[in-house]
Amino acid sequence: MLVKARSFLSKPVLLGSVALLSLSACSTYRDIPPNSPLTQVEQVMGTPNYRCTLVDGRQRLIWSQQPLGQYAYGANLDQNGNIDKVQSLLTDTHFKKLDNNRWTQNDVACEFGPPADIEQMGLGTKNSLIWSYRYKQSGAWNSLMYVYFGPNGDAVTHYHPGPDPMYERWEWNWGQ
Repeated sequence: MLVKARSFLSKPVLLGSVALLSLSACSTYRDIPPNSPLTQVEQVMGTPNYRCTLVDGRQRLIWSQQPLGQYAYGANLDQNGNIDKVQSLLTDTHFKKLDNNRWTQNDVACEFGPPADIEQMGLGTKNSLIWSYRYKQSGAWNSLMYVYFGPNGDAVTHYHPGPDPMYERWEWNWGQ
């Protein structure tokens, strides 16, 4: 005769413990200390999907969720293989960096990663190349940051946020 073993843990307690353990195993970019080796960063973040070389020779690494995601994270890699710190790139505060100096397309891509969309709009002198980045405006609103490169496409002329049409609901019953 087989004796059925009884567990001292009930199913709800066991499931709750498993959920708690799995949550405690999650790490985010905020858990990565400054000056960490790239191998440690990649264990948390995965492989960066965009790289570029900065003026000082360091590598800029970007983990972007564009074109459909709303987040991108970046870090600078030194010659020893360590990152300075991982930071969130698609924020209102970070976009304000565009107010300083002259920004080329390469500069913008190296700072924020590749855009979600690129389009050309306008007529004559108002014709502009526009890069759009999906992000959470003020950490809450589904938005796009539009970065304008002017008629020649050589430098940023201005930028502004706007609602992301991907999240707009169009439920009009025209003529019904």
